[in-house]
Amino acid sequence: MEFSCKIEYWFLVKCDVAIIGAGVLGLSIANELLQMQPGMKVVVFEKESDVGLHASGRNSGVIHSGFYYSPNSLKAKFCRDGNIALRELCTRNGIQVRETGKVVVARNDSEVEILGSLLERGRSNNVPLELFPSSRLSTYEPLATTHKYFLWSPTTAVTDPKQVIQALSQEVKNKGGQIFLGKEIQVMAGGEVLIENQKILANHIVNAAGNQADRIAQKFDVGNEYSILPFIGLYRSTSEKLLPLKTLVYPVPHPLNPFLGVHFTVSTNGKVKIGPTSIPVLGREQYSLRESWNVHDVEKILISSYKFMAGNPKNFINLMNSELPKFMTSRLVRGASELVPDAKHIRKWEKMPAGIRSQLFHNPSKTLEQDFVVRIGHLSTHVLNAVSPGWTSSIPFARWITEKYILDSLG
Repeated sequence: MEFSCKIEYWFLVKCDVAIIGAGVLGLSIANELLQMQPGMKVVVFEKESDVGLHASGRNSGVIHSGFYYSPNSLKAKFCRDGNIALRELCTRNGIQVRETGKVVVARNDSEVEILGSLLERGRSNNVPLELFPSSRLSTYEPLATTHKYFLWSPTTAVTDPKQVIQALSQEVKNKGGQIFLGKEIQVMAGGEVLIENQKILANHIVNAAGNQADRIAQKFDVGNEYSILPFIGLYRSTSEKLLPLKTLVYPVPHPLNPFLGVHFTVSTNGKVKIGPTSIPVLGREQYSLRESWNVHDVEKILISSYKFMAGNPKNFINLMNSELPKFMTSRLVRGASELVPDAKHIRKWEKMPAGIRSQLFHNPSKTLEQDFVVRIGHLSTHVLNAVSPGWTSSIPFARWITEKYILDSLG
């Protein structure tokens, strides 16, 4: 196969594959393409001044093991292998991986039943996982508390997401890929892609734009049944010297919401973090009240939020009642202390950069999508939902997208 790419005039780009979005998935797709087809001309466009400035660089850095997800889901398919692949990337780039493991603790009998369901899922997904009585919890995490039983996940770990995204970016460049930063693309109706009013000529377009992916896809007449509902994730941190956790501590997840609940993680730089929250907000990139509002965004999000509330009134009310108070650090810490009681004695909690989970909402069914979602358009591939564990899953997920959709389209 013969490939060609050149830049004519000023940012008139001709290439084999143009990728929109330099987050972890967009860069992973570029890396896989260049690995499978050396010499292919791959260009990544990113509107920000650096790679991974949104969800990819704002997550907790947890390398998930893959036991939460339904065995027939894409999340289950890619998370376990992604755990291995992400570790390999860290090893070859000299990035620290902290082997913490994770405990999932219960607060009542009904949550103990869910622990049993998670254990079955883990075994179905071939993920190492153990269910132990509460008497053994002190061996794994002396500061945590549980009701009767807990789960132990030995292959959960943490690393630095910013170092990972930078290393991945460098690997793409080393293989001959090009990354254009600070260059916001325009997608016209019908799928014509422009940059600075010049057309991008590509044999295939990959939409890996994260919180903007639905907008771009709909310009290609793809994914019109979807919209984005953003949820802000707030984090607070303290020093490990004040709260010396050995491992990560998670609650039992809510059975209906695609969120894992506020939990404790440790970092590679001596911090203990609590978070994230799952608070609905009115902007896809509304990390604080000081940032500007997009009126069109607010209108669409309010409409989708109303549909979500109308379709799931009890679930929506429970979510709001649970999450909104967590804007206050005291309430966030109070809830987290149900898992680690010593947390309530810590007075020094620092604010950390917030993250936004851009959750895909299916308008006809009025439900949040629980799995990864990929759709195909004319000479284009659109990743509409790649939320957690999208970071952990990114490398095998990208490989699957590359083989199944992109290379097949290119012939």
